[in-house]
Amino acid sequence: MRKKRTIGSLLRALLLPCVVIAVLLFFAVALNSLEAGRESEEMAQLEDVLRRSCVACYAAEGTYPSDLEYLKNHYGVHVDEEKYTVYYNLFAQNLMPDITVLENKP
Repeated sequence: MRKKRTIGSLLRALLLPCVVIAVLLFFAVALNSLEAGRESEEMAQLEDVLRRSCVACYAAEGTYPSDLEYLKNHYGVHVDEEKYTVYYNLFAQNLMPDITVLENKP
């Protein structure tokens, strides 16, 4: 009888730390996934803001902005340049510019 109790208590003593480690690992993976999703959403929002500002400029002035600095100075667009790199390529004043937002990796 005593052997059954010691095996059961030993099994519980080993199982509890394994369960705790598994739960902590699950939460760490979930938090990492949420962080990646948030960063992706921020990039998409920045690109959307840039495109909307270009359209607002075209509607108000009849031409698309010549460069990103024009959007920053006249339309209040803010780009966190430490975090993102924006490629702004204007082909012609009457065509929507090509806008690409990339995340800077340290």
